[in-house]
Amino acid sequence: MGRTPRYKPFDGEEDCDPLSGLINLFDAAMVFAVALMVAFVIQSRMTEFLTSQDVTYVKNAGKPDMEIIIKKDNKVSRFKSEKTTGSGKGERVGIAYRLETGEIIYVPENGTH
Repeated sequence: MGRTPRYKPFDGEEDCDPLSGLINLFDAAMVFAVALMVAFVIQSRMTEFLTSQDVTYVKNAGKPDMEIIIKKDNKVSRFKSEKTTGSGKGERVGIAYRLETGEIIYVPENGTH
């Protein structure tokens, strides 16, 4: 009695599915798409949005198209600049100082003007 070969050569009698190779292409495309999404998140330096921490992100700070993105309690809010300067009546309420470390300190004014 002879041994049967482990793999049979294709002899044309078995059904061959021509779409079976597309399954591997679909898997490769899915891996590629996930890799692109991860690369985009890392490149945009917004990985903090993937954690459970609260985050505030300022985009284009000090420019007319400035945007503030806030993530608080897993809810993301976006605020866009209206490209106008402030106007109207108001009163001075204090002074802000920027330290050498970049920290800003607000000092309220006491008394009358």
